[in-house]
Amino acid sequence: MSKFSFPLLAPATALVIGLGALSANAQSTLYNPIPLPDGNEVSDSLTDKDIPTGSGGFARDYLVTFEEGEQVVMDLTSEEFDTIITLIAPDGAAVAENDDAPDGSTNSMLFARITRSGSYIIRVSPYAGQGIGSFKLKVTRLQPAE
Repeated sequence: MSKFSFPLLAPATALVIGLGALSANAQSTLYNPIPLPDGNEVSDSLTDKDIPTGSGGFARDYLVTFEEGEQVVMDLTSEEFDTIITLIAPDGAAVAENDDAPDGSTNSMLFARITRSGSYIIRVSPYAGQGIGSFKLKVTRLQPAE
């Protein structure tokens, strides 16, 4: 269980609570997760212009498509903040989350077996809502041993 909480809303509703006067089309254009590049790796920065987490910090979401049965590892590193990585299913439910990698650092590493095909969100955020700055995210699709 995480040491903190933040909203895990369905992607299309993540930033539209309290915007009832807007049409559904206008609301859906307010939230657009960033597609993960073809190389499944990105160097980026978390800023105070990203998604408010509700715990005083910010998060950045990446969109990636996984197929049922895939096994993946997501590696999130930063020298500027203590990272948390969360995998969010197409229905908005948190599938898995990791705070600290097995190497004892404050970076995050998450292993997951995908149980249903679809578009998933990989959420990058700081531990306890504390911190912004540059980070690297890499997603590796594991291959079965032969």
